[in-house]
Amino acid sequence: MKIRIEVDEGIAEEEVVIRCRGLTGQVTAIQRAISDIVSTNQRLAFYKGNTEYYLPLDDILFFETDESGVCAHTREELYHTRYKLYELEELLPASFMRVSKSTILNTAHIYSISRNLTASSVVAFDHTHKQTYVSRYYYKPLIEKLEEKRLQHEKR
Repeated sequence: MKIRIEVDEGIAEEEVVIRCRGLTGQVTAIQRAISDIVSTNQRLAFYKGNTEYYLPLDDILFFETDESGVCAHTREELYHTRYKLYELEELLPASFMRVSKSTILNTAHIYSISRNLTASSVVAFDHTHKQTYVSRYYYKPLIEKLEEKRLQHEKR
């Protein structure tokens, strides 16, 4: 596989083009990795009172629904967003995953998971007291995703 970078100061927006004979697993993995990098740097609008904040997605620990709508949790703050959870599932990079009917979390910030066989498991995050719950239905896919990330990290 060849990798080539062409610098053109006249273009309005960066573009990545992948030329391939067929859509292989390796090509799909490259596309996903590039998409995740671009999406992680993406900023969304969040609200607190009358103020609008533009935060990078990597700052978000998890999104959850409450009686007033969808909230986004950072380590220290709580913001509201105008998106629905199903809309966020489409927008967010692969590091985010739905873990219950009312929660999407950022797997990159998981510190621990306390498993509960009869109810929801508790997820704790790095450097904060905040936590959320993973339903039994989503527990296995979450563990599989974390294992996949660990294996990818070991390959590097």
